[in-house]
Amino acid sequence: MKDAVNAFPASESPAYANRKLVRPALNRAEHSHSPHNGAPQAGGERRERTERNGHDRSNGAGKKSAPPEQTNAENFYYQKQMQSKTPMVIVLRDGEQIHGVIEWYDKACIKVVRNGGANLLIYKPAIKYMFKEGENGGKG
Repeated sequence: MKDAVNAFPASESPAYANRKLVRPALNRAEHSHSPHNGAPQAGGERRERTERNGHDRSNGAGKKSAPPEQTNAENFYYQKQMQSKTPMVIVLRDGEQIHGVIEWYDKACIKVVRNGGANLLIYKPAIKYMFKEGENGGKG
């Protein structure tokens, strides 16, 4: 160190003559669940923030991405009512009320089994709303 101090002119600071900034190449595999192979990343470069957290903020707005278009809440509701065979009241757009149990459903319609009446296949766009029988029509 003494040789290095004497090698610099007086105008430069001799305290920083032999200091070197050391930035080790961190292997990100240590922090993830992927197997660790001990080799640093290619080029020793750090991953960009968009890669780490999965958000794309390249548009400059900084907004979160839109929620998913389909939440499957409707499917979950139908499954629950079908498994428990809950008596339901289905109110159609024309005001007609249908009492029965939902037997199955698909993308476009539901099948309602009625006591003392024919089974019905009801298109979903024809349904205004539905509620569990005995719940005061969902109005409170």
